[in-house]
Amino acid sequence: MIQVRNLTKKYGDFFALSDVSFDIERGKIYGFLGPNGAGKSTTMNIITGCLSATGGSVLVDGKDIFDKPIEAKRKIGYLPELPPLYTEMTPAEYLAFVAHAKGVSYEDAPRKIRESMEQTQITHVADKLIRNLSKGYRQRVGIAQALLGDPELIILDEPTVGLDPKQILEIRELIRELGKTKTVILSSHILAEIRAVCEHLLILSHGRLVANAPIRALEESATADARLCLEIKGEEAEALSILKEIEGVWDVEPEAIDKDGICRFSLKTDPERDPRDDIFYTLAEHKMPLVEMLTKSATLEDIFLSLTSQDVSGEHEAPSEAPTAEEYTPLFSAKENEETEEKEGDEK
Repeated sequence: MIQVRNLTKKYGDFFALSDVSFDIERGKIYGFLGPNGAGKSTTMNIITGCLSATGGSVLVDGKDIFDKPIEAKRKIGYLPELPPLYTEMTPAEYLAFVAHAKGVSYEDAPRKIRESMEQTQITHVADKLIRNLSKGYRQRVGIAQALLGDPELIILDEPTVGLDPKQILEIRELIRELGKTKTVILSSHILAEIRAVCEHLLILSHGRLVANAPIRALEESATADARLCLEIKGEEAEALSILKEIEGVWDVEPEAIDKDGICRFSLKTDPERDPRDDIFYTLAEHKMPLVEMLTKSATLEDIFLSLTSQDVSGEHEAPSEAPTAEEYTPLFSAKENEETEEKEGDEK
């Protein structure tokens, strides 16, 4: 669906993006993660054609976003972090305006507007002023405009920011439904949201892609490094000596001793052999009560922090200059609309 190759964006001596490459496959929901300033919004703005690139290429369903912007942009629906809403309009009026801006034909517009409102469940507020809607419904209107034109790819930048828990759950469910028929890229700082909704993870750090894998694969990799945590009542030195002799225990690290005489240990064990039964019976033979035994695996938060904590020299500094106005282009520029109208006129 999307091929990003060696994408680079530079402001003066600062690299907002540095040689980023990845593929987006059709029919999946992708999570797009990264700390503030990592380059997520820059990447999404370039993919959607709203921002130029210093180097590299972006193909949307085989169409180059820079060389064939009209054809490429028709494949994309984009919801920025701040939805581009006109609050003095009603959702129906606003979506009619967006449909015209996107080049939806006059005959098809009413049907497509109705379908986008039904899909986002805003039909019952279609005639209310957008400024009088709750934040959750405004987000739904923003998603509805992204759906207009029946794009194959939906890009959502922080769609649940500022919403209450009920609204967050509703938007998550909406994203899941979109994922059944569309390719979705979801950017969020809420890791639980990414875990609940997405199948594949892309992580940026300091303008570089540091992870590109299914979430399950990342978690399985972290599980391979899981440690067995024990709490044992007894002498630390004796317990340490006993644990080291148990088959399947590779490494033992003492962690702490409570005032009640309970020792804590962290064990690295053989993934091909489960030594928990042997640990239990061996400690029982030595009259050393096992108070607690649990497996501790890295969470998605641990994985994220591990991948993004290492700084890259010189890339954490603020950009030396802001992007110029010329570097930004609307999703559908005036020139592109003129070309579209000329093409439609020729067809007629």
